[in-house]
Amino acid sequence: MKAPIIGIDLGTTNSEVAVVRDGKVHMIEVDGQALLPSVVGLADDGTLLVGQTARNQYALRPERTLRSIKRRMGEDVNIALGDQHYTPQEISALILRRLKAAAEAFLGIDVTQAVITVPAYFSDAQRQATREAGALADLDVKRIINEPTAAVLAYEAHHSEAKNVLVYDLGGGTFDVSVVRLAEDINQVLASHGNNRLGGDDFDTRIVKHLVEHLKAVHQVNPSDNPAAMARISRAAEAAKITLSDAPYARIDEEYLLEHNGQPRHLSLELSRDDYEDMIAPLVNDTLEAVHIALEGAKLTVADLDEVLLVGGATRTPLVQRHLEEALGMTPRAELDPDLCVASGAALQGALIAGDNMARVLVDVTPYTFGTSAIDELDGELYSYVYVPLIRKNTPIPVTKSEAFSTVHDGQQVIDVKVFQGEERDALNNTQIGDFRIEGLSDAPAGNIIVTTFTLDINGILEVSAREKSTGLEKRITIENATARFADEALEDARERLSTLIEGEIIDGQAEQRHVVQAKALIEKAERLLENASPEDSEDLVDCMEGVRDALNREDDAALVDAVDELSDLIFYLES
Repeated sequence: MKAPIIGIDLGTTNSEVAVVRDGKVHMIEVDGQALLPSVVGLADDGTLLVGQTARNQYALRPERTLRSIKRRMGEDVNIALGDQHYTPQEISALILRRLKAAAEAFLGIDVTQAVITVPAYFSDAQRQATREAGALADLDVKRIINEPTAAVLAYEAHHSEAKNVLVYDLGGGTFDVSVVRLAEDINQVLASHGNNRLGGDDFDTRIVKHLVEHLKAVHQVNPSDNPAAMARISRAAEAAKITLSDAPYARIDEEYLLEHNGQPRHLSLELSRDDYEDMIAPLVNDTLEAVHIALEGAKLTVADLDEVLLVGGATRTPLVQRHLEEALGMTPRAELDPDLCVASGAALQGALIAGDNMARVLVDVTPYTFGTSAIDELDGELYSYVYVPLIRKNTPIPVTKSEAFSTVHDGQQVIDVKVFQGEERDALNNTQIGDFRIEGLSDAPAGNIIVTTFTLDINGILEVSAREKSTGLEKRITIENATARFADEALEDARERLSTLIEGEIIDGQAEQRHVVQAKALIEKAERLLENASPEDSEDLVDCMEGVRDALNREDDAALVDAVDELSDLIFYLES
């Protein structure tokens, strides 16, 4: 059996993997669930935790657990996990490995190729970092595609009529909106806009702030400097957000959250949907502003839209759907699971690349303007860094654009080419993502022509070259300093760093699941605490331990999660 190309949605909060088999998209479960929490941690015994078990651990050991790593992709940073530091690419690679392993277990064969989705507004640096994460996970990333693009494939794989579609994608950590024109043989993304720092996590943050203020007012305690307490508050905030998608009120109860003057302090309050919506209304309004910017970029009005598609778990928020209906005058489509449709579209794209019979052709666009700088007039004066755009925002990709520049001095031997991303006329107000120097130019008078070429491939990766027209002397780069991109040696170093973690990992099909390991480690810790616990605390510990053991014996995963959470909370209280 030929290995298919799997589709992966590498998300901020959750990640998913899908594959096309026998002409149908199959969502692949990981640890019994379609959603794999994008969380990585280390248990007390050094065991690598990825997914639900890492998420469960977060409330107990936030200092040994990493979440929302997608928001750090493309940054030149190293993040502590245990005693070591890792790049965002390395942490993301651990999540990709779990998805890859699940796909291999589902298919019964090795999987080596994948299509991975990213937000439409991801920069070149973030896309390259995603590709590097795939390489570290031993995946040949055949294509990086935009999440809205993938969603259109999932929703409209078999459409026949021409239409204009707006894709509203609000995930856990990122937001983007794309306007797509569907025709008989081609899907063309007309415009995209978004915010890589806006998502459901920010909804959680507003609730967390509300809960902290409540504790200050009612109990005169501030949990902000207590990582374990804040982790529990964050978990409670997320649960309340989910509840308020379907109910007008959410009850929040966290016992033994803090201790003050020798007395335990509990968090207990009710949050109404109205109050919650007041908290997040400014964020939702920001997304609606982005919708109108995207429409302007596509040169369309609201009346030109035929459909609105919802993507991302945060679109379940009633306020989001209500505001969209009011602003656009139509009910958004949401028949596909908003958490899963992006991975489904990625799998369809993988099938297309693999040569499966799929008639539709996809045209994507760049969400950014890329250019260089030159001496020109700015505000009535000569200025050395006037921005010269070569590839403009919303240009269909792949694309190659060239521009001729000329030397300014007789006998000029050297030119410096700087590469920027942005829209400002003053290049220095944009983001510089690369530079290089071409030396040894001809001894020619001023006006020697230098042709600069920008090439943006279908994955959104930018290559820039400069060539002396008269001689063909050329220099090219792939924006090496746009991020801390891995050279071959660095890639191998990263593999070695990850190997220590991976050796301690327990995967599906082995004797014990990760959540079982975590539960047993928690029981051992509780048994040690029994030695010095009061009679009342000992009774509570024994009851919680029995609850965990009973769930283990019954192999009841749902009950085990609840029992582990209860025991974790009690241990936290006793250790405080």
